[in-house]
Amino acid sequence: MRRKIPPLQTLVCFDAAARHESYTRAAQELALTQSAVSRQIATLEAFVGIALFRRTRHGVALTASGAAYARQITKRLEAMERDTLDAMAHQGEGGSLALAAVPTFATRWLVPRLPDFARLQPDVVVHIETRTRPFLFADAEFDAALYAGTPAQVANWAGTRALLLMREDVVPVCSPRLLPRGKAVTPAAIAKLPLLQMSTRPDGWRQWCDAQQVDAPNARSGPRYELFSILAGAATHGLGVALMPTMLVEDELRRGDLVVACAKPLSGERNYYLVMPDRGDERALLKSFGEWLVGQARA
Repeated sequence: MRRKIPPLQTLVCFDAAARHESYTRAAQELALTQSAVSRQIATLEAFVGIALFRRTRHGVALTASGAAYARQITKRLEAMERDTLDAMAHQGEGGSLALAAVPTFATRWLVPRLPDFARLQPDVVVHIETRTRPFLFADAEFDAALYAGTPAQVANWAGTRALLLMREDVVPVCSPRLLPRGKAVTPAAIAKLPLLQMSTRPDGWRQWCDAQQVDAPNARSGPRYELFSILAGAATHGLGVALMPTMLVEDELRRGDLVVACAKPLSGERNYYLVMPDRGDERALLKSFGEWLVGQARA
């Protein structure tokens, strides 16, 4: 069956013209004449049967339909480019995985362990992009996602299945400069120190203090940070105590830049998962990557 797809050159011209909202600048980018770009756009509009651009006093602007179409075409062209680069790099061997991942977990836990996966699968390339919220795999060019969330959030992620990697237990950490002789202190003493907050988890310190049965009037006070990596940096520089999963501050704890301020962990509400589209044809490469991840998590 012949696919109802416009010529690739026509889509490339449309993508460039849509990004610049200018036939002239699109022509410069593609080393074409302005009239050539204009003809390609006219051909595409005739093919799809809608106006993609409208004339303005200063040139052209996307119509609402053109803007919606451009968003989709740009993603498809970028995916084609990635696939082509992968094929060129590996000459058809090995393969690649495209992962969406929460940033701190990717940089502090996954990336340091990827050399081991590269040793086992030297012909495989792992691409990583940041995503912090669920998305539709049908609208994204990802094979899987490394996601931190509650069991309910994972269960409600439509069209997916999830592999539990590890549970997120948090513990108070800080610079040793904040503690008497750099030694761990009691929960009551922790509650009196400056408490660094995670903006996405405003009740973290309240839950920890309640679990330790200590009064903490300042449990919701203190500077807020969006990412665990920023939170860890603030704690390292002595700004206060942070509730952190120890797996995300392994290097700081090993170097002594951070210490466990009170060895009273709290089971977090969130876990770390490998989330995959629920299709019946799981790629062998993704299956082996998931098995490797589980092994790393257990280790």
